[in-house]
Amino acid sequence: MSFSVALPRLMRVGFSASAELSESLKTLGLSRPFIVSDRFLHETGRVEALVSGLAAAGISAGIFVDTVPEPTVASIDAAVEALKAGDFDCVVGFGGGSPIDSAKAAAVLAVHGGIMRDYKTPHIQDEPGLPVLAVPTTAGTGSEATRFTIITDEASDEKMLCSGLAYLPVAAIIDFELTLTKPARLTADTGIDALTHAIEAYVSTRATPFSDIFAIAAMQAIGPNLRKVWQDPQDHAAREAMMLGATYAGIAFSNSSVALVHGMSRPIGAHFHVPHGLSNAMLLPLVTAFSAPAAIGRYAACARAIGVSDDSVGDQASAAALVEELHQLNRDLGVPSPRLFGIEESRWSELLPTMVEQAIASGSPGNNPKLASPDEMARLYLAAWF
Repeated sequence: MSFSVALPRLMRVGFSASAELSESLKTLGLSRPFIVSDRFLHETGRVEALVSGLAAAGISAGIFVDTVPEPTVASIDAAVEALKAGDFDCVVGFGGGSPIDSAKAAAVLAVHGGIMRDYKTPHIQDEPGLPVLAVPTTAGTGSEATRFTIITDEASDEKMLCSGLAYLPVAAIIDFELTLTKPARLTADTGIDALTHAIEAYVSTRATPFSDIFAIAAMQAIGPNLRKVWQDPQDHAAREAMMLGATYAGIAFSNSSVALVHGMSRPIGAHFHVPHGLSNAMLLPLVTAFSAPAAIGRYAACARAIGVSDDSVGDQASAAALVEELHQLNRDLGVPSPRLFGIEESRWSELLPTMVEQAIASGSPGNNPKLASPDEMARLYLAAWF
């Protein structure tokens, strides 16, 4: 058996690593960055601090801060227009998953043209666009280390998965200092997002010995620390572990795949504007319970890595402990069900066939250890609403 592995060419890791962005650019022979970020980071001075650090090193940067949560075709088109208006040799994604995903998409479209739907899977975009450097400010998506981007087509309310080496950043700057001011809700949602990446990468039918190493390391980092950063945002050791865990999880699923949780999660975000990590959290316990019988040993290993079981406990009991822990984690971190989030039951039921269709079309459910029929997927959606 052979498998391929793809990683960023350069990774800088540690407290204040983002201050070394200019060094990373110079190492890669780049000098004209276009920074893609969001209004919040701009208004709080984070973007200006990044730009000032580059200026001190003699590097002038372009700025685009009009990305939106769960990026859309329109927001990407605006970024591409601004990017093509200048003479830039790379794109820097600065922020959470949305700015980084936006940077990836803009970097490809600026070089290759077309519209975002042209790049939706099953299309694979390996031919590179502009080089992308990723500086995450959340410990969640792992987008700084993945070969994917997800863009919403607002005309059809579909989250389009775009895949290929073109979306893999050439450099990732992993600085947990940037996460110290994250609000509790964002901390919880991005943390469960990272945990979902790790679990799904490990149980995926496309898992490899390489991805397994990073998936287990991610769970070992996230399991003991997610509640800690929820309770104490200034816990540096826990924040650092969460940041590393999110990156490990990104490496894991980029070199394996996600599965049923992500496939079902994307339509929830697209139709009801639920943040991605939160929609994952709404589904993770139920989908894990559904899937575990098909891969008991794998789910048991997840329980042990997270720290809710050990080698003295059998696989069946360990997998059951994992499901209970995921339910408890949602309770402890205040994760609402779709009903408590404010989604009307009638609208949820009305869109069930469309959500099932879009989930299947994404391809991710096909990587699940237990394949879900359309009827089973619909039942899982109905169970999740309550």
